[in-house]
Amino acid sequence: MLHIVDDEEVIRDSLMWLAESRHIQATTYDSASQFLSVLDSDYVFNDDGDCLLLDMRMPEISGASLFEAISARGFRARMPVIFLTGHADVPMAVDSLKRGAFDFFEKPFNDNKLMDRVQEALLASVQGGLQADVQARLATLSARERETLGFILEGKMNKVIADEMGITMRTVEVHRASIFTKMGVRTAVELARLIQ
Repeated sequence: MLHIVDDEEVIRDSLMWLAESRHIQATTYDSASQFLSVLDSDYVFNDDGDCLLLDMRMPEISGASLFEAISARGFRARMPVIFLTGHADVPMAVDSLKRGAFDFFEKPFNDNKLMDRVQEALLASVQGGLQADVQARLATLSARERETLGFILEGKMNKVIADEMGITMRTVEVHRASIFTKMGVRTAVELARLIQ
């Protein structure tokens, strides 16, 4: 889902039309506060990715302030931000990119280049979501399960793991089963692919 936040209706309509021409699902907001209210109402990230096209200068809450709010919520990997501005300067662009913005475009912009970057941002969002999901699953593992996981990823057999950890083979089997359940995999190969 492409989220377009700009206080100018003409720009919102133009960007919506561009998104539709590329078969990108999009929605528009006329202010940062309107977008934040949607984001804070238990927003569910889109399986096809999320990207925010954000006007840098808006009344009330600026694009830069909204970007900070998204970062503070930990959403930057799941919702890459592309800034748009009619008042660009080099320091502003460099600063936004250093702080983690996906890209920065000055109005008027090249339509095709902008939509190419939007599509790249949507892909990055999907990948960021997958990474976040794996990290969340890893966080559910106990310290002993994490230690066992390391040995599994090294390709060691249960008996070797038991010897190196100083535990019984049955305990290793219990840890392995728990790891596979928590990580949502059936084999060590699936586990290795998921983590890599």
